[in-house]
Amino acid sequence: MNKIAYLIIFGVLLFTACSKDEPISPVNAIPVVKAEASYTILKEEDITYANGLSHNATSNSAFSIPLKLDLYYPDNNSSNRPVFMFIHGGGFTGGIKHKPEIVDMANYYASRGWVFISIDYRTTEELGVIQGMTPEELLVYYRGIAPQEWIENALQGAQSSGQVQQATAMYLAQRDAKAALRWIVANASTYNINKDFITVGGASAGAITTIALGISNQEDFRDEITISEDPTLSTTNLNQTYNVRSMVYFWGSNIKLDVFEAVYDLNQYDRYDGSDPELFMGHGTAQDLVTPYEEALELQSIYNSLGIYNKLATLTLPNGNPAGHGAWNGVVDGKGLSELTFDFLVERQNLSVE
Repeated sequence: MNKIAYLIIFGVLLFTACSKDEPISPVNAIPVVKAEASYTILKEEDITYANGLSHNATSNSAFSIPLKLDLYYPDNNSSNRPVFMFIHGGGFTGGIKHKPEIVDMANYYASRGWVFISIDYRTTEELGVIQGMTPEELLVYYRGIAPQEWIENALQGAQSSGQVQQATAMYLAQRDAKAALRWIVANASTYNINKDFITVGGASAGAITTIALGISNQEDFRDEITISEDPTLSTTNLNQTYNVRSMVYFWGSNIKLDVFEAVYDLNQYDRYDGSDPELFMGHGTAQDLVTPYEEALELQSIYNSLGIYNKLATLTLPNGNPAGHGAWNGVVDGKGLSELTFDFLVERQNLSVE
């Protein structure tokens, strides 16, 4: 199946979707987390982490909108917390950072000592109405929103304006997720985050964005557009760098890196190397998945060939049937997604557990 056809199929996705401690350790040490829920959870909602250009149904020129995140953290005195940034799904056409299942995972992690951050990002909802536009008009309309070469690639083989917008939104999601990660680094001291213990995860479109975030270079999805074209880039902490230690992937795919490869004439070996983040994958095997199980197998094969540690958890439903897309209730040996990923991160990041 070619990548345009895969993207078209992917477009059918729904919007899948205590007491305080004494200071634990200095920031340059291994973080200490709890095996059980131990802390009251503090939450800060709708923090603006950057701005981005947007269109609405009537706009002729792009305008700036705030990009927001929700932040959950333990009510303790730790000066050394690991962080988990999560990216929601929704087929790049919608979705919300406060999806109940994400909130449940946020509470699981924050109650055990993590800072958990769930982000919103721009989707096709912020791309206006382009039906009837010529390619030349579209390039002007989206100037500063996505690179010309990305839009031109989106136009190739697309059968509707919606498919063009969905492909364009892939770029926006990546640009915004990277901006959110730079915000986390810039604000690490405010929330006592240890920048050496960064996890990024996501579901569906969020998993696709996670893989591209962890594998791509710092400048990718950042430097293709200049500040003169998109003045909101100046709000995205461009001077910050990050190092993702682990990635968590729920029912995603590798499609965005495939598109990036096609747009910029790259190959697999320009993208992956032995220093890429370790990877946990949770994926079901039910028939007719929008993001097939084979995508997880492909990623596992690439990781194995490079000698990078990875784990593929083949999810089933609690009744034993194969899990499908959006299987937030998926299990392996009775363990749910929060517990499975907790075990992976604790082991692979060598965290201290009490």
